[in-house]
Amino acid sequence: MLEAISKALFHAVASSRTLEKIASRYGMAKPTSFARRFIAGESVDEAIDAARALESRGLRLTLDLLGESVTNLDEADAATRAYLAAMARIVESGIERNISLKLSQLGLDIDRAVCTDNLRRILGPAGRQGYFVRLDMEASPTVQSTLDVFTTLWQQEYRNMGVVLQASLLRSEADLARMNGLGARVRLVKGAYKEPKAVAYQRKADVDAAYARMTERLLAEGTYPAIATHDPALIAHAREVAAAKGIGQDAFEFQMLYGVRRDLQASLAAAGYRVRVYVPFGRQWFRYFMRRLGERPANVAFVVRGVVAENRDAYR
Repeated sequence: MLEAISKALFHAVASSRTLEKIASRYGMAKPTSFARRFIAGESVDEAIDAARALESRGLRLTLDLLGESVTNLDEADAATRAYLAAMARIVESGIERNISLKLSQLGLDIDRAVCTDNLRRILGPAGRQGYFVRLDMEASPTVQSTLDVFTTLWQQEYRNMGVVLQASLLRSEADLARMNGLGARVRLVKGAYKEPKAVAYQRKADVDAAYARMTERLLAEGTYPAIATHDPALIAHAREVAAAKGIGQDAFEFQMLYGVRRDLQASLAAAGYRVRVYVPFGRQWFRYFMRRLGERPANVAFVVRGVVAENRDAYR
């Protein structure tokens, strides 16, 4: 119940332009600012520095230039060009070439054909440069269109990409069967959006049960699946299933968020598992940040302590 209330509250806060302006002014202002626990920085160079630190600890990475729900096609074009520029800088840096993006950032909500073209503009050079591109999944109204765009380009032989499915959505198990049938790489998450009961499980126990079922199917039938969770019980379940089926540690990976359960990231890597960290960066970090707070009440306590410390330092 607490988790559902927290998710609903922070989902509402994420829509506040006023709070976004206030937070954007202070959240990333200093190296110790509260948002930097979960956001690698506002520039691609800051993200690259964070990525190098992760790689030095034996962790893998995917970089996400934050942004979503653009309101016109000029903004979608600008986001596409920003991704291409970031990709060029990543190539220069020598870090792993793996990125994640949201299709609403490329214009999905405005014109699906234009969004598809924008994604193709990214996938073309990404393929030549050795990138893997993951399409993040957004709120339930965009799921079908996201999967349609993915399938269209998959059928056009763009195979350097994967997609995300949310265990909280009632439709996701059927979607998983279709993605496995294509041979597509799937990242499985619980789901960070507040969804109505007509389309999503409302009880944590039901979401966890769906996640466990989908994990079993991914490990048995999927193509290099990504088990993306910070839940120790679900991680233990994945390890048990893989061991029972004789699935090697190189056949799948765990994924976690930047700044969340770093102890668990380290322990899994030390045990020989592949662990990939989702590294978000960019100036449009507020909505992502609010969703992270809504997912885990413990995150809220961390941020409150950080804000109190910053204010105390400011008045010394």
